[in-house]
Amino acid sequence: MKNYMRSKKTGIRIIPFGGLGEIGKNMMAIEVDKEIFIIDCGVAFPGQLVTDVDFYIPDFSYVIENSERIKAILVTHGHEDHIGALPYLLKSISVPIYGSPLTNGLIRVKLKEHGLTAETELNDVEPSVPIKMGSVEIEFFRVCHSIPDAMGISIKTRLGKLIHTGDFKIDHTPVDGKATNFQAMSKLAGEGVLLLCSDSTYSENDGYTPSELIIEEAFGKVIGEAKGRVIVATFASLISRMQQVIDTAAKFERKVTIAGKSMVNNVKMARKMGYIKIPDDMLVPLDEAKKIKDNRIVILATGAQGEPSSALTRIANSNHKHLKIKSGDTIVVSASPIPGNEKAISKTIDNLFRQGADVFYSKNSQVHVHGHASREELKLMISLFKPKHFIPIHGEYRHLVAHARLARKTGVDKDKVFVIEDGDVLFLTEESAGVAGNIETDLVSVKGNKISSHQFDNNS
Repeated sequence: MKNYMRSKKTGIRIIPFGGLGEIGKNMMAIEVDKEIFIIDCGVAFPGQLVTDVDFYIPDFSYVIENSERIKAILVTHGHEDHIGALPYLLKSISVPIYGSPLTNGLIRVKLKEHGLTAETELNDVEPSVPIKMGSVEIEFFRVCHSIPDAMGISIKTRLGKLIHTGDFKIDHTPVDGKATNFQAMSKLAGEGVLLLCSDSTYSENDGYTPSELIIEEAFGKVIGEAKGRVIVATFASLISRMQQVIDTAAKFERKVTIAGKSMVNNVKMARKMGYIKIPDDMLVPLDEAKKIKDNRIVILATGAQGEPSSALTRIANSNHKHLKIKSGDTIVVSASPIPGNEKAISKTIDNLFRQGADVFYSKNSQVHVHGHASREELKLMISLFKPKHFIPIHGEYRHLVAHARLARKTGVDKDKVFVIEDGDVLFLTEESAGVAGNIETDLVSVKGNKISSHQFDNNS
């Protein structure tokens, strides 16, 4: 922390510890005078050339040193890049967590794996219901993403309102039927917005992002025409996508089984909470699936990013305990590559083709749509909130720059748009706003039970 000395001057400090200048590892600290509120705490996955790392987590040094000032962790949604690092932080500090019911359900699954369930306080929130925390008022508002129960967050302070969009897109026909709540956002905007922090992941994409609903047609065609087994690989936390696969399987009278521990645990939780609906007699254990005719089974699997230990990668490498590829199998990879994973996914797809499978993926079929807003939706969000200040978040540096330029074109004063990266400290007062320094952070990696810190290099 050599480059930052915290002054005693009161105001608001915005400190990202992940997700700005990179994809994943999303975490931001918001200091309002002496109180700290953390938004999200996720992981980032290594590229295919890194074999000695399972994933990366934020550097928690500053947060742990100031733990007595932390009021809460506010979580936007349940994807790994937003919740995956929580168990590692909660081993060092005790702080209440606030999130939607599904988000907290996914967090509980992770906490159980780490033996942290009993000592962690999880609070379910309802959208558009204000919560008083210390000197501020917190309000979650519903947004659409590729997972149900995704939220944006409003923090009302004495200096003005801060808006954090979380990951979002504008979807008028979401799988769960809960569309973006423009009325709630308009109400928040009507009171004036001091700062907007908005998702930049697809800020280079023109137009609008397609609805999740269009995938159902592609799934129907692929599963309906398949002569043998169908294996659908996706993220273990993509609850809506899994429901779409289940619904399509039911339409063609196929049973469903699951390959991948994390997906098994998440489906069990989501069924219990009512977010996934599947009859008991339709869901079969993996070791019993081989008794079912090939044209009567759909297999949901982890491994859409080519992760070495995932179900699909082990199937592609012919070392899965229960599943071997055979002629007539159809594979669906329902995800787009995270930057750095392209070669790993390509290798997995190549191996599946070599073994005689027919593979559908984002480049040859509409089996995936991304969950992030494109440029027209980003402009709509900026126009809706009309912020005084703007920070592009969630993206590599070029994504942040593209979004910053978009904000300026959409009416935000060019001197009040700030492109900052992990560790930078943006200081807001009644009179001014600017970068006040940088908190040096290490690159922290996890491999099994081992956590290692390395000096971070932005250019590597």
